[in-house]
Amino acid sequence: MAANKNKPIMLCGFKCEETDKINTEAAFHSIEEYMYWVDLYYNKLERAQAVEQRRVYLATDDPNLLPEAKEKYKNYEFVSDREISKSAGLGSRYSDSSLHGVLFDIQMLSECDYLVCTFSSQVCRVAYELMQSSQPDSAKKFQSLDDIYYYSRQSGHDVRAIYSHQAQDSSQIDLVIGDRIGIAGNHWDGYSKGLSHKTGKDGFFPSYKVEDVMEIYDFPRYEGV
Repeated sequence: MAANKNKPIMLCGFKCEETDKINTEAAFHSIEEYMYWVDLYYNKLERAQAVEQRRVYLATDDPNLLPEAKEKYKNYEFVSDREISKSAGLGSRYSDSSLHGVLFDIQMLSECDYLVCTFSSQVCRVAYELMQSSQPDSAKKFQSLDDIYYYSRQSGHDVRAIYSHQAQDSSQIDLVIGDRIGIAGNHWDGYSKGLSHKTGKDGFFPSYKVEDVMEIYDFPRYEGV
């Protein structure tokens, strides 16, 4: 969120996963896992500038999470709406008020300075997409607790090995500098999983040993009349 006299100086937002997707489309992540990254964000920020108040916009479908957050993290100011959380429950999720609440959460999350969420959530990914149009460059202003960013029917996401790696067990794959790997996901434990285009094998590899492949295409040259 841009800093001016009408807005909080800093706001870091996080989105807790939808409860109906836990153990089906996404794993459960506790508030401590989210706040670990929020703390890191603010700790780093405070080395560069003074922060008047650590603020977090909390978006969740669990109305009990706000009081838990306030109790566990007393040095934070949490901005949230429990009525939106209640309307997002399974019994009222498809009502007009729930839709308005989801849209409000997405807009608020998109205006945060940093986003902590799960990219398995479409709400999170949409908020991240909107961040790109409201700030000069928000590409790195996020931390996902599960998936890497993706969208439906996207082109393949490749990475290139910048360091060699010898598999330590059958779950890993070898890397040779220059190898291209189709990445399936970052497990956020130091390892990613992907498919080696050279060997046809899939498995884990250290995330720091690869870099994103940027596909660059030349536009046709315009010949003015």
